[in-house]
Amino acid sequence: MPRPIAWVSTRSKEGVLNLAPFSFFTVASRNPATLLLSIGPGVGERQGTVKDTLVNIRETGEFVINVVPAVLAASMQRSSADVASREDEFELAGVTPKVGICVDVPSVLESPIAFELTLDQIIAVHLVLGKVEHVRVDTEAYAGHYKIAIESWQPLASLADDYALIKPAFSV
Repeated sequence: MPRPIAWVSTRSKEGVLNLAPFSFFTVASRNPATLLLSIGPGVGERQGTVKDTLVNIRETGEFVINVVPAVLAASMQRSSADVASREDEFELAGVTPKVGICVDVPSVLESPIAFELTLDQIIAVHLVLGKVEHVRVDTEAYAGHYKIAIESWQPLASLADDYALIKPAFSV
């Protein structure tokens, strides 16, 4: 089934920006507002290693989950490349960092929705729980009454190696 993509931005303790997509994330709690992110170990040549995103979250305690609209699919895919931890992945993806309001990690300016989070806890299986400190929602992505206008920005969903769009929405 399609899963939303968490495009996670972090900053290393040396100040290098990291941006990576993860398709295992969800709401963990409504009160306090908490998101859950699963960051598995490295695969392929990096099998058994810890991903830079997890290292950065552990070391700084801050991260941003950006939601990926269809128009940023190619940028998101570029940011999934296995690159050195000293490489700025915002530059690699060709997106603009937007200074955080509550955390010292930028969001993706071109993403219509971004959640600024502080680390709550990491569960041994690499589940990261982050307390929502600030939410940015662009006006064109907001339908009012706490609803998102998915038709206006078409969020991407992951289908393993492929992607899906959610349309049209309907009510029962």
